[in-house]
Amino acid sequence: MYLRKTQRRNRDGSVVRYLQLANNHRINGTTQAEVLVNLGREDNLDVDALRRLVASINRYLGDEDDASAPLGAEAGPLSVDSARPFGAIWLLDGLWRMLEIDKALAGVLGPRRFRTDVERVIFALVANRAIAPSSKLAAADWVTHTVAVPGLATMDKDQAMRAMDLLVSADAQGEVSRAVFFSAANLLNLEVDLIFFDTTSTYFERDGEAEADQDGGGVLRRFGHSKDHRRDLPQIVIGLAVTREGIPVRVWVWPGNTSDMTVIEQVKDDLRDWRLGRVVTVTDSGFSSRENMAYLQRAGGHYICGVKMREGSEQAAQALSRQGRYQQVRDNLRVKEVKLTSDPGRRWIICHNPVEAERDAARREAQLEAIRQELERIAAARAADVNKAQAKAARQGNKRISAKPGDAVHRKAECALRDHPSLGRWLKQHPSTGRLSIDAVKVKAEANLDGKYLIATSDPDLTPEDVALGYKNLLEAEAAFRTMKTTLDLRPVYHRLDERITAHVLLCWLALLLIRVAERRTGQTWRTINRELSRVHQVTLAGPAGRLTQTTKLTPAQAQLFKDCGIAPPPKMTGLQPAE
Repeated sequence: MYLRKTQRRNRDGSVVRYLQLANNHRINGTTQAEVLVNLGREDNLDVDALRRLVASINRYLGDEDDASAPLGAEAGPLSVDSARPFGAIWLLDGLWRMLEIDKALAGVLGPRRFRTDVERVIFALVANRAIAPSSKLAAADWVTHTVAVPGLATMDKDQAMRAMDLLVSADAQGEVSRAVFFSAANLLNLEVDLIFFDTTSTYFERDGEAEADQDGGGVLRRFGHSKDHRRDLPQIVIGLAVTREGIPVRVWVWPGNTSDMTVIEQVKDDLRDWRLGRVVTVTDSGFSSRENMAYLQRAGGHYICGVKMREGSEQAAQALSRQGRYQQVRDNLRVKEVKLTSDPGRRWIICHNPVEAERDAARREAQLEAIRQELERIAAARAADVNKAQAKAARQGNKRISAKPGDAVHRKAECALRDHPSLGRWLKQHPSTGRLSIDAVKVKAEANLDGKYLIATSDPDLTPEDVALGYKNLLEAEAAFRTMKTTLDLRPVYHRLDERITAHVLLCWLALLLIRVAERRTGQTWRTINRELSRVHQVTLAGPAGRLTQTTKLTPAQAQLFKDCGIAPPPKMTGLQPAE
C-alpha cells in the first residue's frame, strides 16, 4: 500500500496532479495497481488530515514519532561526508571482471596472502592510468582521497610498489599476458589470424644510462634511436602486438639500444608458445630483413611486411619496375600483384593511393618551389657581391677584375640549403664549381613513387586486397602507441629499477586493453566515455540513524554507455551502516 501520484494535462498546457491511496495486486503474472481511495487534487490536499491519519497509524503500531513534522522529512539532519567520482571506475572494474583479469591475476599470483588485496591495488593503478595518469605516490593519494574504488578504501605508495613487483615477477614468462589474452579472446571472440606488431621508444627524465648491478639489473635504460626525437635522454624500446580489432595482445620491454631487426625472433617464439594456430604477422619496413622474414615462416607461420622502396633490396626494385594493371579495391586504394622468378617464395603487392599521390606531388612541388626561390636569391646575392667588387675596383683604378656570378666564392646559404633535412634531398652539387641545382633525375624517380607503398607476403592464400587492407590495419598498433603516450601518459618514465620500469609498461598495457574494449563496444572515444562517466559520483550521507552511500542518478547517455559495454550500472544505494 502506498501513495500514488497521477497527472493530467489541460488544453491550456497546465498540469493537474492527483493523489491516491493504492495497492498492487499480481494478476496473471502481471502487477496491477488498485486504487483504494482518491484523495483529490494535490494542490487542494488536506495536509493536516493526512498528518492525523499518520499519527493514528503510528499510535496503533506503537511508533511515537512526531507526526507533526512536515511530510517527507527525514528522522534527523543529514550531512554529506564525501562525494567521489565513481562512474568511470565502475565501468573499468566491470570490464576488468568481465574479461576475468582478476581471476587471471589470482591464478598467476598463487595462494600467497597479504594484508592488502594485491589484485585490487593493481586494478587501482590501472584505473588511475586510464582516468587520471599520475605518479604512483599521487595514485595512492588519488585512491585514498579522490575517487571511490570498489573493494579498496585506501592505498599507500609501498602497497603500490609491492604490487608492481609482484606483477612483474608473475609475468616473468608472460603468464599474466597469456592468461589475460586468452580470457579476453574467448569472451570477445577475437580474431587472431592477423597479429600486428610494431615498436616504439619512450624516454626517462634522467641524464645518463643505468649502471648494471651484480644481479643483471639496470640494463633497460640505455641511449638509442629515439622515436620521440629525444636522443639526449636514455630510453627503453617497447613492442606491442595487437589484433585486427585493435585489442592489445602482448607487450614487450627491451633495452633502449635494441634494434628493431633483432626482436622478431623473440616475438615469434613468445606468441608461438601460445599455440594461436595459423597466424600471419604484420610488420612495417623496419623489420623487413630476409632473416626476420624467414624466421616468421617457421612452424607454418606467415608474414605481411612493408618493404622500403628507396633503399630496398634488388627484388624490391625489380617488383616496382614491373608493368601491369592495378586492381581497384577501394575508392582510394589500387593494388597490383607481382611475382618474381628470382624470389618464388614471396608475393609482392604494389599499392597505390591516388589521393596520397596528389598530396605527395603537391608537397614535392612546394619544396621545389622553395628551392628555386632560394637559389634565385643566392644567385642574386652573388651577382650583387660581384658588382660591388667591380665597382670598388673601378674606383681604385683596377680594371683587371671581371668576376662572374658563377665564379664567386661559396656562400653559407648554399651550405644551409644543401644540408636542409627536407630540401637537401632534391639537390645536386656541381663537381667543379660547387654550385647547387635541382636533381631532375631524383625528382622523376620520386614522382614514380607518388602514393605507392610496397608489401611483401609469404601467405599463398590471401588475396592482394586482403594483404593490402591487412597492412593498412597496422595503423592499429601505431594508434595504440599514440594512446599509450598521450591518454595513458606512458612517458616520461621516472622509475629507476628495471622491475618497476617493466611494471609501469604492463600497467599501461592493461589500461589500454580496458579502454580499447570500451571504445569498441560503445563506438565512442575513451576521452568522451571518461568525461561523461566521471560525472557519476558516489555520495556518502551521515545522520543520527547511520551512514548511507548513494550513487547520483544516471543520465540517459550514462546509462547507455553501461548498457553498450554490457556492464550493470552501479547500485543506487550501498554501504548502509546503522548507528550503534
